[in-house]
Amino acid sequence: MTVKNEEKRDESGNSQEAALNNEDLWGSDMYPERRGKKFQHSWFKILLGAQGRESIDKNRCEHNVYKCIKESPIIKLMMGALRSSGCEIDIRRHISCEVCNPIVTGGYDSEFNQIIICQNSAHSEDMIRGVLLHEMIHMFDYCRNKLDVKNIDHLACTEIRAANLGHCSFMGSLLQGDSSFTNIKATHQNCVKHKARLSVMAVHKVSKEVAEAAIERVFTKCYNDLEPIGRRIRRNSFDMPRAYAEGYLYGYDM
Repeated sequence: MTVKNEEKRDESGNSQEAALNNEDLWGSDMYPERRGKKFQHSWFKILLGAQGRESIDKNRCEHNVYKCIKESPIIKLMMGALRSSGCEIDIRRHISCEVCNPIVTGGYDSEFNQIIICQNSAHSEDMIRGVLLHEMIHMFDYCRNKLDVKNIDHLACTEIRAANLGHCSFMGSLLQGDSSFTNIKATHQNCVKHKARLSVMAVHKVSKEVAEAAIERVFTKCYNDLEPIGRRIRRNSFDMPRAYAEGYLYGYDM
């Protein structure tokens, strides 16, 4: 997957590309432990029980990560696809459980080629499996497709792919207001665009209109790119084990 890299300009005529070079795309407010920063405790939240259990959360998170990698068919497929594409992944080096802003459950740090699982917001094994799948798609795109997160079109594309392959069931889309029983045909695409837009806005700190424009520019191509899973995963279906069983057909090291 290759996205055309064109320089865009804002309303004042300034290059967005130049602005992004000075922008903290990673968002230290979302991931306070990144770049050597320390998580700041609040004594009030400790007294309420909302903080002060970071060691327990980290151990639980790491246990669930290990369990997903060993037992989840879709995560084993992603691990095999990464290895077969020349993208070695060591869970001790490339996956980190950390304290994050509560509004996020995970992230992918392309500078360190590392997946972040938010131990304080991704509590269950199912949530962590979803985060791993989403972020492993970003890792796959970074390694194999030369993802550049400073390019808003690249970012839009990988967010479309991650939402398309691992999220957006009909009921989930209905609950978040992206679909109704009268537009079932467009339900999945609406959900994918919604999730991708939120991520692009958060990472690049742009308006809804700018994010939507980037998504529309690349949507058709990126929505139809199903590699390395080969299918859209539906909730409560056999899609995950089927995708894993078919992995060898694509030459993945299973």
